[in-house]
Amino acid sequence: MRVLVTGGAGYIGSHVVAALGQAQHDAVTIDRRAQLVGVTPMDFVLGDIADAQLVQRVLREYEIDSIIHLAADKSAEESVREPGRYFANNVSGTIALLEAATRARVTRFIFSSSCAVYGVPDRLPVTEHSPLRPANPYGESKLLVERILPWYESAHGLRYASLRYFNAAGASLDGAMGESWVGAPNLIPVVLKAAYEGNPVMVFGTDYETPDGTAVRDYVHVVDLADAHIRALEYTAGSRPSVAVNLGTGRGWSVREVIDEARRVTGSTIAVRHEPRRPGDPSAIWADSSRAEQLLGWRARLGLRESLDTAWRWHMRFDVPPPAGLGLHPEA
Repeated sequence: MRVLVTGGAGYIGSHVVAALGQAQHDAVTIDRRAQLVGVTPMDFVLGDIADAQLVQRVLREYEIDSIIHLAADKSAEESVREPGRYFANNVSGTIALLEAATRARVTRFIFSSSCAVYGVPDRLPVTEHSPLRPANPYGESKLLVERILPWYESAHGLRYASLRYFNAAGASLDGAMGESWVGAPNLIPVVLKAAYEGNPVMVFGTDYETPDGTAVRDYVHVVDLADAHIRALEYTAGSRPSVAVNLGTGRGWSVREVIDEARRVTGSTIAVRHEPRRPGDPSAIWADSSRAEQLLGWRARLGLRESLDTAWRWHMRFDVPPPAGLGLHPEA
């Protein structure tokens, strides 16, 4: 297959590009960021998916038959403050991409969705039949795209898979790619940065309806997520119906449990500072991913310990400044 990966210079995208290469698929990336995180795809185009002329040229020149769409703004908290930006980039940008795709006769579209489409769930684990009630504009933007895709399939025959990620975590097993803790809002890089620097971790909410009072999430290793994209491409190449599936481990971990596990991995005593809950945060959410196993042959193989261990090793290689006089930072 000849695959366009939007957002392929990012954390998840770089792992997807690497997985495509391992599966012998040709890949080209469009991203607004020029710096790839530890991996160089076959071809890289600096640009925005909203640039219709650029996207059409890339689709035509590279004879693209499939798109993996990861480019998006991704902070739930930020989306509450800037809803217009999220709907413009995540929804309008995706529509522009879909229009270009149909003109270029692209036949497969893999969409990076999110468990944020569920909002605050009534029952756990969450299945694909759980109510779709986003609690913020980020989740709403993902759900809107999911609702748009069937219309493009009906009008243009564009087969799709919507992959509802739970919390991506970890780094590549070879230590080449990971999620920088610089400006990262996600719990695991925040905790590992605190472990290295000796600063306390802010824990938002200790009065949730969970066993230890802190929020519970499903952390799925980024290597497993990348594998799911390859399986989704292969699935949509057949004649079976387009699909939306959950991608998680089926196990929830509380914030306290993640911090305790990080202490074991890093050997650091990580202090905590308690803060009030953040609006819209569910007490707990984790996935039933049996549909992904049934349809895609996918299941998570790596757990929280592997996520923390691979991330910690990557941070020590790339996020820690070298001693004075030893040259440039590895990412420079």
